[in-house]
Amino acid sequence: MHALVVVAHPNTGSFTHAVANHIGKGIEDAGSDHSFELADLTAEGFDPRFSLGDVAGFDLVTPYPDDVIAEQQRIDRADTLVLVFPIYWWSMPAIMKGWIDRVFTNGWAYEDIDGEKVIKKLTHLKVHLVAIGGAGLGTFARHGYFGAMKLQIHQGIFDYCGVEVASSELMLLADGNDPAAHLKTAHDLGATIPAKVVQPDLDMAG
Repeated sequence: MHALVVVAHPNTGSFTHAVANHIGKGIEDAGSDHSFELADLTAEGFDPRFSLGDVAGFDLVTPYPDDVIAEQQRIDRADTLVLVFPIYWWSMPAIMKGWIDRVFTNGWAYEDIDGEKVIKKLTHLKVHLVAIGGAGLGTFARHGYFGAMKLQIHQGIFDYCGVEVASSELMLLADGNDPAAHLKTAHDLGATIPAKVVQPDLDMAG
């Protein structure tokens, strides 16, 4: 099993990066045949701006830009996708949202048939979401952040493409929560990810 772990934080020493790395370590610790690739969007200089080239690709006039195709190929090589990000304004940082805007394209992630019908093309893919929040649990619950994020991300993005949200974790650093406990949770999550990927039945496959 191979996972693509995508992280969106400019500081490699951040708690967000520590969580991503612990998830990756958990994946590797689950077995020698499990691996992960870390996609650090900031360090790699990914351009999140939706350009005229992206528009032309969406309209199926020209091929998508090379950097978009490269990201799609990384996802194609993976059995599962893990997104790790701090919560900005009830959602993910702009660089990760721009990565989704540009990479989850018409014709690859879904197919828009004349604005009347959508074919979901990523039904084979699972995603694990890990959001890092600075506010307390009461604040998130009181203002309906949970429902807002689920609507935006689970349904608005991944369900549209047919991607199964296999798990969704909210790690809060307020209310006296222990960062070390969150890191253990991250490692444990990584260790369970391979088991959530459906392996082919060798007998049925012949």
